[in-house]
Amino acid sequence: MSLRTVQEFFKKNELPLTVMETKKPTGTVSEAAKAFGILEDEIAKTMGFLLKDGNCILILMKGTARVDNKKFKKVFQEKAKMIPFDQVEELTGHEPGGVCPFGLTSPLEIYLDETLKEFETMYPAGGTPHSAVKISVEMLSKITNGTWIDITK
Repeated sequence: MSLRTVQEFFKKNELPLTVMETKKPTGTVSEAAKAFGILEDEIAKTMGFLLKDGNCILILMKGTARVDNKKFKKVFQEKAKMIPFDQVEELTGHEPGGVCPFGLTSPLEIYLDETLKEFETMYPAGGTPHSAVKISVEMLSKITNGTWIDITK
């Protein structure tokens, strides 16, 4: 279903994007990069966090980047708390491993880490753990209306 919501989002917004699918293992950034024939850092990893006010946010960063807890606290004035595994699909509309900023259950605040700017093109998931979407960083920023932040180590 999540794949369909992403495809419908692209169609509804007249976006020239398609979801690529693979049957190869994509459980890690390394496996996903191999499956799609790209560099690990070209994966646009999407991580979901819960804030104290109950809001859910998504942060996209390059594949090998890690959240710097001090930077997170400086930006959001609280400690980083990831969405619990069993709530990911309910809050985003996508299963773990397929979370992306497209076709969400409800609008979420989206943040883009500066590491994404290292490449012209990135590959976020496409709604399932075995999918990806090739997208320019410029288009990703425009589509998501994401706020640029520096939150990684």
